[in-house]
This record gives sequence, structure tokens and C-alpha cells, in this order.
Amino acid sequence: MKASLAPGLAFERRLVVDEARCIGFMGSDNRVYATPQMVNDVEYACRDFLLQQLDAGEDSVGAQVSIDHLGPTPPGFEVRIQVKIAGIDGRRVTFEFSVRDAAEEVGRGTHVRFVVDTARTRERVAAKRARLAGARG
Repeated sequence: MKASLAPGLAFERRLVVDEARCIGFMGSDNRVYATPQMVNDVEYACRDFLLQQLDAGEDSVGAQVSIDHLGPTPPGFEVRIQVKIAGIDGRRVTFEFSVRDAAEEVGRGTHVRFVVDTARTRERVAAKRARLAGARG
């Protein structure tokens, strides 16, 4: 992690809510930004922002998301995902976030990511794969 990584750093991502980001189970007139897609968009905004503050060979993985989905955003409208580093504890980075459309705040919460060494993570995943394969039979 670079020394520049510090609480208070902030980032904003804008995106247009397309139909792929919307629920469809209530019919086409009620298509709105889906909560799982909002979570995905927040996670990637935080990860992409954090990558700028990491050293070569480092990445991050999500560990926790707490979200309040406050209002609907229909497809075709832009949302702004605003993230801020709220705290750092070793390799644990906690973000606060807000998601807003032109009318209101539509989501907010916190997201925790852990900075990981990609080579070590690859080794851990390979070891887990081997254990799971052994457990099959």
C-alpha cells in the first residue's frame, strides 16, 4: 500500500442505469436500479479507486457491504457513486458511500475491503481447490 492511502480520500464514479442494472420482476413499467447491481457498482468503484493507491502485486477483495437502498432510479438516468475512505486498520480499508441520482440520494452505506497480495492469494485459492477436490471423494 502506498503512503498516500489515508482516511478522507474520496472518489466519484458516474454511470447510467441501463436495463441490465434493473429489476424486471415487477414488469417493464416498474424497472428500477436493482440493489444487487448497486452493491456490485459500489464494490467496483471502491476497488478501482483503491487500486490507484496500491503497490504492484496488490489488489483488494470485498469483505462486507452494509447498504440502505433508499429510492428507485429508472433506467436511462445517471447515478453518482461517491466513496470516501472512512478508516484503515492494517490491510482493512473501510469506505463510506452514497449513491445519488439527479433527484435524491438512492443508496448509502459502508463497504470493507482487504488489501491482498495477488501471488499469495493465488496460492491460497490453489490450496483450497485441492482440499475441495479431495473432499469430493
